[in-house]
Amino acid sequence: MPLLAYVHDLSPFALRFGEGFGIRWYGLAYVAAFLAGYGICLHLARRGFSDIAPGAIADFITGTALFGVVLGGRLGYMLFYDLENFARDPLLVFKLWDGGMSSHGGILGIVIFTFIYARRKKIPWLNVGDTVVVAAPVGIFLGRCANFINGELYGRPASVPWAVQFPAELHEIDPARAQAALDSAAAANPAWNSIPALIANASDPRLSEILAQHLTPRHPSQIYAALLEGAALFAILWILRTRFRLPDGILTGVFFITYALLRIIGEFFREPDAPPTLALTRGQFLSLFLLLIGAAFLAAAKLRPTWAPCFRR
Repeated sequence: MPLLAYVHDLSPFALRFGEGFGIRWYGLAYVAAFLAGYGICLHLARRGFSDIAPGAIADFITGTALFGVVLGGRLGYMLFYDLENFARDPLLVFKLWDGGMSSHGGILGIVIFTFIYARRKKIPWLNVGDTVVVAAPVGIFLGRCANFINGELYGRPASVPWAVQFPAELHEIDPARAQAALDSAAAANPAWNSIPALIANASDPRLSEILAQHLTPRHPSQIYAALLEGAALFAILWILRTRFRLPDGILTGVFFITYALLRIIGEFFREPDAPPTLALTRGQFLSLFLLLIGAAFLAAAKLRPTWAPCFRR
C-alpha cells in the first residue's frame, strides 16, 4: 500500500442543483479551453504569426470547437471505442450528455475543419494548422484535469507514493470484490447499498476508509497526460512558434509527432479501456497514424515552404 494512497472523492459538479443535474467541471473545462484557445490564437494573429485576421479569430475558434473538437471527438469515440452501439443506433453520436469523447477523433476533426476553413477563406492551410496546434495542448491539459476530477480514465495498478484509489473501479473489478465493498459499506450505513452510492459518497471519511480496503492503488494517469500532452507539448510549440523562423506546417508536424509519442508513453500508465490491437492499447495504435500524418506535414513544409505573415516582411 503506497504511503500517501488517496481515495478519489472529487465531485464532477462545480455547482449542483439536484440529483445528477448541475454545472460539471468537464463542461467548464471545454469552455475554458475555448476561451484560452481564442486568447492564444488572437495573440498569434496580432503578432503576425497567423494568416487568420484578428477579427476572424472568434468565428474560427467557434467553428473549430463545434465541428472539430466536439463533433470530431464524439464521432471518433463512437467509431474507435463504441462501434457496436454506434452501428446499432447512429443517433448516439448526438447524445453528448452520455459522455465519451476521443482526443484522436477531436484532432482529426480539427484537421478536417481547418482544411475546409482554409479553402473557403483562400489562406494557407498549413499556416492555419500551425495557429491552432499551439492552442490545442491547453485544451488537452484542461480536459485531462477534468478526467481526473471525474475519476475516469484512471491508471494501471501502482505502488508509487502518489497513487490514487478510484471508486469508479468498482464498475470494472471482479463482482466478488465489488460485492465485498458493498457489504462492508452497507454494514456501516444502509444507504451505501449500490456502486453509484459509494462513488457519490466517497468523500465521507468513514466510507473512504472502507473503500481504501477494497480498491486498487493506481497511477493518476490523467495527471500524467495533462502534464505531458498538455503542459509540456504547449511549452514546446510555444517556444518553436515565438522564437524560431519556421515554414508553415512544421509546427503542425511537430504537434502530431510529439503528441503521438507522448500519448504512447502515457498509455503505459493508463488502464486500457478497449481490447488491445496488435499488442498495443487502442490509444497507442491510433497514435501510430498520427506519427505518419505528422511526417507528411513535415515533408509538405520542406517541399513547398510558405511563411507566416511576420516572416514575409
